[in-house]
Amino acid sequence: MKRRFFGFVLMAAAIFFPSLASAHCQIPCGIFDDSLQFVVLNEDITTIEKSISQLALLTGAAEKDYNQIVRWVTNKDDHADKFMAVVTEYFLAQRIKPVPPADTAYALYVKKVTVLHQMLVTAMKCKQSTDPENTARLRQLTAEFKDLYF
Repeated sequence: MKRRFFGFVLMAAAIFFPSLASAHCQIPCGIFDDSLQFVVLNEDITTIEKSISQLALLTGAAEKDYNQIVRWVTNKDDHADKFMAVVTEYFLAQRIKPVPPADTAYALYVKKVTVLHQMLVTAMKCKQSTDPENTARLRQLTAEFKDLYF
């Protein structure tokens, strides 16, 4: 009886509390494709840009299509979240290794972390507004980080 109950509890937990997918496996597998991550980041920026332009059209229309407005806001926010996940879970957590302050590479390390932080803040601003300047800044910061990274 206890065995069945325990099995039921485990099955219910698996159904009602599924794990969420992340940017990478976070185990030391050694399988990384840094160039691909920059492609993904730029695709997310492009999607955010398209969402913002669609929102401008929809909110400027005489008759509002609130269903489509909600869908484009959700899409914009989802891609900003995906962008932030790659920055935090892939680059900050796994690829950017801490450097001791006495090391000659410390200044570059600080610059990388600073730009990544600016990318996160700008992605958050993309969620908070529909200002196209935020996506332009996000694209510029991503290019800057790519230059620092490679």
